[in-house]
Amino acid sequence: MRFEAILFDCDGVLVDSEPITHGVLRQQLAESGWDMPLAECMRHFMGRTVRSQAALIEARTGRPLTDAWMARFYARRDAQLRQHLQPIDGAPDAVRAAHALTGGRIACASGADRGKLVLQLAHTGLADWFGRHVFSGHELPRSKPFPDVYLAAAAALAVPPARCLVIEDTPTGIQAGVAAGATVWALCPQPEAAPALREAGAHALFGAMAELPRLWRAGQAPAWAE
Repeated sequence: MRFEAILFDCDGVLVDSEPITHGVLRQQLAESGWDMPLAECMRHFMGRTVRSQAALIEARTGRPLTDAWMARFYARRDAQLRQHLQPIDGAPDAVRAAHALTGGRIACASGADRGKLVLQLAHTGLADWFGRHVFSGHELPRSKPFPDVYLAAAAALAVPPARCLVIEDTPTGIQAGVAAGATVWALCPQPEAAPALREAGAHALFGAMAELPRLWRAGQAPAWAE
């Protein structure tokens, strides 16, 4: 295996948070005047911060995106995550395998706020594997699709980005990993999502987190690699 460090996105890669988070967001946007199906909400916001879409939200609701609105969203979101969140199937074993493969040189690098990251990793029992190597795009000059969060993670692990493998699941995150100079493998359980992930620059696609330990141990890229 040629990678010296493995950098994981969080939402949709390690934890099955997207339907929960976007369900809360969809409901709060509906209360503000922008009602839409959950699938449409996820198309607009998955892989992006809510604040980065402030202009769109304000245009559709006719209301400013205030700090109070965001605080209410965070509180409602976190309550639902504490009640319903589960790890992605195969993710705990993949994290353990990555830790063993790299001698502990793994990190979680997400566009989410730190409070959400801490909650999710602790709730699913993954926090100890990452230790202090948890990075939030909210705390950097730019979040995904810019490379800042992945560059920060690679620097903290003292591994050149070109020697890092990034595990992502959205076009926005893939663009961030590619821009950082890393190799990006994209989790793609739904084949219809493959064209967008490839267009974003993913070097390979794989169907389930449970596949990763076998691929790493065999020193192979996923079979869908270009």
